Amino acid sequence: MAFSGIRRIARGDARIDFVGRTKLWFAISGAVLLASAGGLLFRGFNLGLEFKGGTSFSVPLESSASVGDIRAALSPLKLQGATIQIASEGGHRQAIVRTPHISDRDTLARAQEFLARVAGATSADRVNLTDVGPTWGKQISAKALRGLIVFLVLVVVYISFRFEPKMAVAALVALAHDLLATAGIYALVGFEVTPATVVALLTLLGYSLYDTVVVFDKIRENAEGLTGRTATTYGDMVNRSVNQVLMRSINTSLTSLLPVGALLFVGAFLLGAETLKDLALALFIGILTGTYSSIFIASPILSLWKEREPRYRQLRARAARPVAPVGAWGEGAGLAGEGAGLAGLAAATSATARHPIRVHRPPARPARQRGGKRGGKRGGKRRR
Repeated sequence: MAFSGIRRIARGDARIDFVGRTKLWFAISGAVLLASAGGLLFRGFNLGLEFKGGTSFSVPLESSASVGDIRAALSPLKLQGATIQIASEGGHRQAIVRTPHISDRDTLARAQEFLARVAGATSADRVNLTDVGPTWGKQISAKALRGLIVFLVLVVVYISFRFEPKMAVAALVALAHDLLATAGIYALVGFEVTPATVVALLTLLGYSLYDTVVVFDKIRENAEGLTGRTATTYGDMVNRSVNQVLMRSINTSLTSLLPVGALLFVGAFLLGAETLKDLALALFIGILTGTYSSIFIASPILSLWKEREPRYRQLRARAARPVAPVGAWGEGAGLAGEGAGLAGLAAATSATARHPIRVHRPPARPARQRGGKRGGKRGGKRRR
């Protein structure tokens, strides 16, 4: 049974009722969005250094120094709000120290010296320094917000002209679902938000829109066959359209998730590249949510909205009419028709017996004499 279902999905003739289970999909999405909103309100984002500003030091540990040793070494500098973390990647230990923005160059140089000494490094040059001012993060956030607004406006304009405004609104709802779900997962899990995360979020919006447009294009194509004579509702047509492109959406998602997963594995575990990890992590989560929303959110919303139009309400009412049993409208109708025909024939026969039908026949023409005129003359001579 499972293999036959997979084959039906691959052929595009599956019979999955997406629209009929709208309440289930909305309940799942509602639970996810509620948890995401709670994470955003109560936990908030773990903003990276680029957004909140500050100074970061990282140095490979050649000694067995602990977090307490590093904190004791930096105590003469009296750094307020410093966080110290020791990460292990590939068998190598690394110390990461983050502090609020340090504007004094002498303090920066002394911090590098103290860290190099406690880490067992040969010189202070082994300590990597990253210093970001507080205004730079605000500029990045403002640019990301402007890019998002421009993207959404272009999406509305394109889908409204290419399809219709109702499809544009449904696509925007799906995009908002993807954004909130991805942001909530980041807030709940505590993933660090970096500029690479913002780039990935903007990228996944384009991916989610692409998958939604593929589904909507098939819906628009099949909607042209809905006429007033058909008994197919708009929801049935949406179900058929989504089933026809379901395998395409699955294949597109898998071919995107596999390289993104490989990028995440290589960036996080093999190379230790934080930028690759942040980019791949946001893409991986966003592709999953984008595929889900285009099938289970955008299409049912469009179906519910379109079926309120008078044209599709009539189709819904026609499809909801009770169908009589086969005997009443099939065999019974035939027998009734035959009975009516026999009754009519009997009545006509009885009437004919009581009142015979007189048939008017023209009088018989006299037979022409043989021989014509010449025969008549001969006959006359004989009579003479």
